[in-house]
Amino acid sequence: MGKIAVLTNDLQADVVHKTPERTSAMAEAQPHFTAFLDEMRRRGHAVYHLQLVNLPDDPNVERDLDGTLPLQRGSEGAAILADFLAEGDVVVEKNKDSGFYETELHDRLQEAGVDTVLVTGLQTQICVQTTAADAFFRGYNVWVPSDCVVSGNPEDRDRALEWLGGYCATVADSKEIFAVLDAEGGLPRKVVKILP
Repeated sequence: MGKIAVLTNDLQADVVHKTPERTSAMAEAQPHFTAFLDEMRRRGHAVYHLQLVNLPDDPNVERDLDGTLPLQRGSEGAAILADFLAEGDVVVEKNKDSGFYETELHDRLQEAGVDTVLVTGLQTQICVQTTAADAFFRGYNVWVPSDCVVSGNPEDRDRALEWLGGYCATVADSKEIFAVLDAEGGLPRKVVKILP
């Protein structure tokens, strides 16, 4: 088996604090989420933070009520939250929901010998889902730790996890993932059955 990497999505103030529901959901998830990242680092696995940066000429970007562009490059709101960062982590800028869309992520993972990715962060039904699907399209073995993904609406999160588990990813909580790693030394690839 090749190397494993953790991908986080949008652990940034402008995203996390966009709504009270997101802020609350992230506060609830943060203790075990950061513990998961710490344990993965301790085991020697790299963490890549996908940092959403909005481009001023993107017609699809949702602006604040006053017309301000959130998540501007170099802004405090676009920075990865310090609680999730550690020395040695890699930050990769993205300008769309998927961490693979027109970014250097795939090249960097390939250079590092990564073939398995654990996709985490928020929102589950948008950035986590599109990043996981794009990873699958590129041939990665995709796992999603169900207790390390967040959505402002729990129903959106559950629906996305069901879709991911039924299609392109193995969905398991972090304890199960560590148990598999301990037992097998790696994370087995999901057998995807595509019916004609």
